[in-house]
Amino acid sequence: MERKALGRGISALIPEKETGHKDEIIYVQTGQIKPNPFQPREEFDVQHIEELAQSIKEKGVIQPLLVRRKGDSYELIAGERRLRAANLLNLKEIPIIIKNVEDRDSLELALIENIQRQGLNAIEEAHAYQYLIDKFEVTQEKISDVLGKARVSITNTLRLLKLPLEVQQEIKKGRISFAHGRALLEIEDSNQQRRLTQEIISKDLSVRELENIIKAHRPRLGKRRMRESVKEPYISVLEEKLQHLLATKVRITKKQKRGHILIEFYSQEDLERIAKILRGEIKS
Repeated sequence: MERKALGRGISALIPEKETGHKDEIIYVQTGQIKPNPFQPREEFDVQHIEELAQSIKEKGVIQPLLVRRKGDSYELIAGERRLRAANLLNLKEIPIIIKNVEDRDSLELALIENIQRQGLNAIEEAHAYQYLIDKFEVTQEKISDVLGKARVSITNTLRLLKLPLEVQQEIKKGRISFAHGRALLEIEDSNQQRRLTQEIISKDLSVRELENIIKAHRPRLGKRRMRESVKEPYISVLEEKLQHLLATKVRITKKQKRGHILIEFYSQEDLERIAKILRGEIKS
């Protein structure tokens, strides 16, 4: 009986009619399979690989690896942990399913598998999203559709790449959370972001405690927000409508008859998307 290597997201990228036939499971020499250069996972837990190797030793490789042909060998698309575990056991053969896909699809498939298995940390996800955007001009909307994630979730993950590299590393290591990272983005000073990151780790601060510290160190911002809270009702309504229209944060500041509108964007692609909406070229 054939097994589906990944979830429903795959059919959205590679319809069955594109291959012309159903997937066929075959066995090949383990040494014929080369690593995926588009692998979104940057770090592999040695202990998890060893545990997987023990499971494979007892039950075999239950789920075939997803690969594509590369000359006389095969390039891995999804299943690197299984391949590493098989190599750890010195297995001679391993089951595979061959897909005829391009580079972009290879990255998307690897990304889907890792996210469905919750195998990527937030920084690895952000790097994979950014690579799709920069290399293949994939929009955030497309990523959202393929992965079944809200677009705002994609945007918030991408924003983590604005943090200093040292802070990103702590997120990758799991010493601070995605939510901690989002809170740190409220601070513009990168040195303060680094300092607070170490405070989170040393004092085991919760996200709520971190937010309280940030608020306490920004009294001016607190006063400004207090003034904004009493802004004219129609301004607040207009802000909300613009945020919904542009799918990003919008702030309107009005003093007597003058003022300004602040529209945030998080990447070049996001800026171009907003510009097209404002020009009436696309619908939000």
